[in-house]
Amino acid sequence: MKSIKAIAGILALVSGVAMAAYVGPDHAAKVTTAADAAKAADDTPVVLEGNIVRKLDKDHYEFRDASGTIKVDIDHDKWPAQDVDAKTRVRLTGEVDKGLISTEVDVKQIEILP
Repeated sequence: MKSIKAIAGILALVSGVAMAAYVGPDHAAKVTTAADAAKAADDTPVVLEGNIVRKLDKDHYEFRDASGTIKVDIDHDKWPAQDVDAKTRVRLTGEVDKGLISTEVDVKQIEILP
């Protein structure tokens, strides 16, 4: 009976530890400009506000803000229901994808700004 209580106690401790998480400040600062995203390390979180100015190919677009431009990769399922053109201000949330030849932003979410 003592061994069952001991196992139950250990399981309770282990499950409590498994539920714990770090809740302090984010260790990776988010990049907020196209120019900084172009220089950032791979997988750096990015939140950009500006305009998608043109389509480059199937899923790639040119994004522009006051700092410059950067290539962004937007999968078809990430687009909002509302149409977006070069005059539409958007907020793109994603991460830097640094390749051998170029750097782009892999977009996870698009928000249309007022």
